[in-house]
Amino acid sequence: MSFLIYPAIDIRGGKCVRLFQGDYEQETVYADSPVEMAKRWVAQGASWVHLVDLDGAKEGKPANAELIKEIARSIPVPVQVGGGIRTEEQIADYLQAGVARVIVGTAAIEDEPFTRRILETYGDKIAIGLDCRSGMVATRGWLNTTDVSATELAKRLVSYGAETFIYTDIARDGTLTGPNVEEITALAIATGKSVIASGGVSSLDDLLALSAHEKDGVSGAIVGKALYTEAFSLDEALNRMGERV
Repeated sequence: MSFLIYPAIDIRGGKCVRLFQGDYEQETVYADSPVEMAKRWVAQGASWVHLVDLDGAKEGKPANAELIKEIARSIPVPVQVGGGIRTEEQIADYLQAGVARVIVGTAAIEDEPFTRRILETYGDKIAIGLDCRSGMVATRGWLNTTDVSATELAKRLVSYGAETFIYTDIARDGTLTGPNVEEITALAIATGKSVIASGGVSSLDDLLALSAHEKDGVSGAIVGKALYTEAFSLDEALNRMGERV
């Protein structure tokens, strides 16, 4: 396993945006064309691209699916997609369109039989998105916080076949305050599976702190605002993490 960096493209209203702590009222638009942004990250060396349909997450069904499919067709590296994906038909549609990995979040909490079924059917093409406040899982575009702990849920889903988790600390997302290394690492150790960190990465040191736990199962980091505000470049990050020879 090698530690991977996933440049993030969050899509709302057809544009590339970032939210502050998941707040739809605190939005910054960084590009009018998510397709061109994806091509830009690939040109800089990205080996994966992380896509989020923010409208879909809020509405409970994909809202920017055609745009996401266009991105998947337009770049030569795999993409993972999340946001409002709650049916097997939606998953199949994305996978058939060339998406490499589909992220299921809310459904993993609200419909475990469904989640068990898709894990059995699609295996490692499914990632479980654990979006958390104080260790508790949030759903429906981060609008609702449950009383289910991330570790408790993750262990149960591992028994169903989950191989990859994406852990987002909502309080740190879009804040550039550093990732929650302790909780991310604890989740990886508790599950014995791959955990991708999301939320708060602000510096190359943050990436190094996460990658130091690669042997524990911390397999990568999704990076958004730090790249868009040029806290560091993707090229710098890839070189520092050793992704580029």
